[in-house]
Amino acid sequence: MLDVCLLGTSGMMPLPRRALTALMTRFNGSSLLIDCGEGTQVSIREKGFSMHAIDTICLTHVHGDHVSGLPGLLLSMGNAERTERLTIIGPKGMKKVVESLLVVAPGLPFEIEYIELTESFHRFEICGYILEAFRVKHTVPCYGYSQIIQRAGRFDSEKAKANDVPMKVWSSLQKGKTVDWEGKTYTPDMVLGPARKGLKVTYCTDTRPVPTIVEHAKKADLFICEGMYGEPEMVSKAKENRHMMFTEAAQLAKEAEVSELWLTHYSPSLIRPDDFMEPVRKIFPAAKPGKDRKSAYLTFEKKENE
Repeated sequence: MLDVCLLGTSGMMPLPRRALTALMTRFNGSSLLIDCGEGTQVSIREKGFSMHAIDTICLTHVHGDHVSGLPGLLLSMGNAERTERLTIIGPKGMKKVVESLLVVAPGLPFEIEYIELTESFHRFEICGYILEAFRVKHTVPCYGYSQIIQRAGRFDSEKAKANDVPMKVWSSLQKGKTVDWEGKTYTPDMVLGPARKGLKVTYCTDTRPVPTIVEHAKKADLFICEGMYGEPEMVSKAKENRHMMFTEAAQLAKEAEVSELWLTHYSPSLIRPDDFMEPVRKIFPAAKPGKDRKSAYLTFEKKENE
């Protein structure tokens, strides 16, 4: 199960009832945070989540509304006696910006590993899932992220027998381990059927619509995308500042054939996102306006014989 929570949905500045954009996902005891604007740690506390479990922070880009919450969050993690290493991933130049912010948070009791993104696409294996970073189009270097949880095929005893796999190693192979036994090497594919559908969440904000978003959001179970403006008259401003309209996000969701779309990163002037959802749902019916602390539990789909 993948637990997904929009901690904040505001762009540019926090509002009394809307924190700056951030997302947290939780899987198998690991927590991933994407962006950390002002107010992020308050939303984490209000949701009842633990900051101690955050092992990876991804930054889409280094504008203030996406990184200003880092000093307070990291201080709180340090005050909770965290000692485990933290990984921060973001565009090239991100390390200098984060270290400058941390001048007001000295003496953290844990190491920070910085991974700066320089190519148009990066792929990582982290804590049992795959993290993909892909470049989008904003006024500064900016990346979207997909979190992918793969699911192995079902155990097939007939296949195991046909491959002369000893029963004593079945359990290890079923868990994805390669086993050396009595002079022979046995691999998981010798006992498992075809890979089953896993889970995928794609997060993208502060960008114009570009084909690479469709490519990397393809077939996502949940697509969380910037919707800076809902008002039709704001198109020229969206283009000028390289942001996105509600309807443009909906078109991306339609082309990517995702299961569900959540809009986020609203302009401070956009008080009631729900008022602009009708044209969005005409393009992509499974679209929803994101709200602070909106959550979902994504589970693997089950077939009748499972």
